[in-house]
Amino acid sequence: MDKLDNNEQIEGVIVQPLKQIVDERGTVLHMLRKDSPLFMGFGEIYFSEVKFDVVKAWKRHKKMTQHFAVPYGKILLVIYDSREGSKTFGKINKYLLGRPDNYNLLRIPPQVYYGFKSLNDTVSLIANCADIPHSPDETEKIDINNNIIPYQWN
Repeated sequence: MDKLDNNEQIEGVIVQPLKQIVDERGTVLHMLRKDSPLFMGFGEIYFSEVKFDVVKAWKRHKKMTQHFAVPYGKILLVIYDSREGSKTFGKINKYLLGRPDNYNLLRIPPQVYYGFKSLNDTVSLIANCADIPHSPDETEKIDINNNIIPYQWN
């Protein structure tokens, strides 16, 4: 895991290294199995492309737990704990995700804001295995230049 800050890990966020099986023909990339302790149920799997140096922020889900992996490219993922009553309320964590060195599964619990930026010179691809199907009613977004989250994207 490449956590880019020294802050306490946000409550409910889990990072797990993922298996890569490499040979001369290519690589098999594991993500999430139903017998994994991180598996919570299946809602949907989707992929999100992020163009180089583009920031997609800020978003949170009311009920959905997400599991991110970056099979292609590299991203900076920033998470902000907005849950009053959480022991890590107000904390920010930053992670570098992507291959080959940081191929990890990262769990994002409900009610925490997140955003990401591609660091790859083309596009980066995020795979998300969510525990419930996406619903617009369950998603909350705020502007990247808000006065709630104390983080500035460079």
